[in-house]
Amino acid sequence: MNKNPISIIIGAVLLVVFLVLLFVFQVRQSEVAIVTTFSKPSGESIGPGAHFRLPWPIQKVITFDQRVQSYEGKITESQTADTFSLLTQIYVGWRISDPKQFFLKFAGGSTLRAEERLDEMLLSAKRDVVGKHPIRDFVSADGTNKFAVVEEEILKAVQTQLKANNYGLEVQFVGFKKLGIPENVTPSVFELMKSGRDKLARAYESQGQQEADIIKATANGEAAKKLAAAESEAKSIRGQGEKAAAEVYPTFQQNPELAIFLLQLDAMETSLKDRSTLVFDASTPPFNLLRGGASTNLLKK
Repeated sequence: MNKNPISIIIGAVLLVVFLVLLFVFQVRQSEVAIVTTFSKPSGESIGPGAHFRLPWPIQKVITFDQRVQSYEGKITESQTADTFSLLTQIYVGWRISDPKQFFLKFAGGSTLRAEERLDEMLLSAKRDVVGKHPIRDFVSADGTNKFAVVEEEILKAVQTQLKANNYGLEVQFVGFKKLGIPENVTPSVFELMKSGRDKLARAYESQGQQEADIIKATANGEAAKKLAAAESEAKSIRGQGEKAAAEVYPTFQQNPELAIFLLQLDAMETSLKDRSTLVFDASTPPFNLLRGGASTNLLKK
């Protein structure tokens, strides 16, 4: 008797679980879903969480990964604006932006078919964009390529096609994965790179010569200014010396020997002003005064 209530409770719980599984579905955080009624989309896309539905075969839930997916195109040969052949492979990051349109455009939301169509658009956009650029925008001796510019142009071209056809997906980024040159055009490309390098070297040489001329002219100007200042200072010192000489000349004429003696004493005092050790010839003025003969004779006079 006691088993009947337990059996009823268990049966009720199982029934509730069955009904929940039958009428409720869960969408993950990284997913988006649509509900089809008799294989046709009904309503808008559904975000993460638990949602109600009618049981199959009336309604069916189809989920899509809403994260950015990576796709690599094929290596193809394109021609540049200056008729050089170029081998390129690009990659893209794309995601589903409108699940309902994506479901309608690609046979029930086939990711494989979406990437096939995306590859066609990439090939067309790449061919058109590469054809507008010369080879130096892809291969250059000075490293001034324009990969970022070309990638942005391809991205805009693909986005324009997607918007025009309303495929329900969007491309978020485009980049070059591989870049190559066919063997038959390699010598021509190398010659073009050499020509560009020579042109760059001449430009650097010309710029260096201009800077050298400016530095030389500046140095010559500074030297001329300093030389003129030195000559002016020399003239000033010479004038002061001549003026001082003119002032003492009358006294010097009165007693030349005494004047020379005083000058020698002054020179000796200057030489022995600081502590020093001198090695000199006793006959060399003014140190000849240390012998005493010259000063004694002068004082006698």
